[in-house]
Amino acid sequence: MNVQQEALRRELLDELEWEPKLGASRLDVTVAHDGVVTISGVVANYAQKVAAEHAVRRVKGVHAVVNDVDVKLPTAHERTDARLAEAVVEALEQDVLVPDERIRARVADGWVRLDGDVEWHYQRAAAEEAVHRLTGVKGVTNLIAVNPQAAADEDVKARERVRVGIRAALERSAQLEAGNIEVEAHHGKVVLRGRVHSWAERQAAEAAAWAAPGVAAVDDRLQLGA
Repeated sequence: MNVQQEALRRELLDELEWEPKLGASRLDVTVAHDGVVTISGVVANYAQKVAAEHAVRRVKGVHAVVNDVDVKLPTAHERTDARLAEAVVEALEQDVLVPDERIRARVADGWVRLDGDVEWHYQRAAAEEAVHRLTGVKGVTNLIAVNPQAAADEDVKARERVRVGIRAALERSAQLEAGNIEVEAHHGKVVLRGRVHSWAERQAAEAAAWAAPGVAAVDDRLQLGA
């Protein structure tokens, strides 16, 4: 590990220690030469595993994350799959952002699998967020598809409206510099190309693209770097 990698590793460990959601968790990180970071260790719940990944992504210089953190539930937090499935259904029903009637959930050994389809990406994300903090969850696999009711078609004007709308949203965002981002739109799919400075900027660009009406998929080809 060179000096630059060691400096990044130190910053990552500091950020993990700074994250209050992780409590007394003891995690470690390894840094590859291309900015790929692997997180390892043990946490007490799946929400902490997610929090660890989010913390690492906040650090400048991280280009990709491999989350190898294990979830070891305390005995008091363990649930049968049947009880956990009931809790998942209730959580989806109570979240106002989730069209629960379009989502199916299966639980096996504490791992929750979500299937179905929704019209908007934020609904897909909300479904996962609704269950990942539940007691007894060891992991979540989100297989919910995004199927917009009015998908963008091959009409030139329709494609241009989507592209211009996303471009305007990127330029409004205080979280990124949009000048180096190119946007393509066709058949409900948006392709992002160019370069951003951080993972946070990359996420902001993806969020802007997903917010456009009719978007069913976002192909993020943005590169990280100065």
